[in-house]
Amino acid sequence: MDKIQHRTIFVNGINMHVAEAGAGPAVLFLHGFPELWYSWRHQMLALSSRGYRAIAPDLRGYGDTDAPPSSASYSAVHIVGDLVALLDALGLDRIFLVGHDWGAVIAWYLCLLRPDRIRALVNMSVVFHPRNPSRKPLESLRAAFGHDYYICRFQEPGEAEEEFARAGTARIIAKFLTSRRPGPLCVPKEVGFGGSPHTQIVLPSWLSEEDINYYATKFDQKGFTGGLNYYRAIDLTWELTAPWTGMQIKVPVKFIVGDEDLTYTTPGIKEYIHGGGFKRNVPFLQELVVMEGVGHFLNQEKPEETSAHIYDFIQRF
Repeated sequence: MDKIQHRTIFVNGINMHVAEAGAGPAVLFLHGFPELWYSWRHQMLALSSRGYRAIAPDLRGYGDTDAPPSSASYSAVHIVGDLVALLDALGLDRIFLVGHDWGAVIAWYLCLLRPDRIRALVNMSVVFHPRNPSRKPLESLRAAFGHDYYICRFQEPGEAEEEFARAGTARIIAKFLTSRRPGPLCVPKEVGFGGSPHTQIVLPSWLSEEDINYYATKFDQKGFTGGLNYYRAIDLTWELTAPWTGMQIKVPVKFIVGDEDLTYTTPGIKEYIHGGGFKRNVPFLQELVVMEGVGHFLNQEKPEETSAHIYDFIQRF
């Protein structure tokens, strides 16, 4: 970890914390929820040792990066704006892009809005869904999964934050990172995101108390609102991206998902991925990898395997 350097860069009106390692062609890593740059620590060291410059920011609202208070500041257009400004500040024209979870969503949008900046994409867990012009995302999610669906439960400002506070930050982090429940993730209010406080969470071999403490310390300082605001801005993103309705992802793509990932086990997703729908919307999808026995946080659960998959793909370009 000593090889990873840290600095703060002013981009798009905010101060962004960026972790970097190595020199060579640049690889930009985008983390998800509830994560940080730290989620990519293994991949950063692996790729930097193979002649690449690994760059992993704390995205807007997370860690040591500024967190504007309003959810209206967290559309995908805002986040993509941050990343384009970061590339400009670093003097990078085109980069390799790697995303996971919300970072995967943002990666799709970055490729959709600014494909000129991307050499190739390795994306994980979350597939590209084209914009539905006839219905907003929240309406669709409620219709499909009900009001207890976690994204729907995240909508009311302050509500999820209070639940997380009652459970305790470390428990919430551990609960999310270790969850293996098949999707979709529905959490009734009477159950709560922390689950029963009497149920012990046993950490798997790939996740240490030290890791949990790193995340918890940062989220205790920053709070969860920034990360939750991504969910609260999904209808706003839908409104702002109307001009890109019907557009395909036109960069070379490798997609990786675990077969125990809730994003893979959610109804309809396997059919979309394997039935041709995904390939229609992402015509330059070159590789599709389904990791057996792997959950949602595959980059941390299977770090060497994930790093090898990234390297094997990007070294072709």
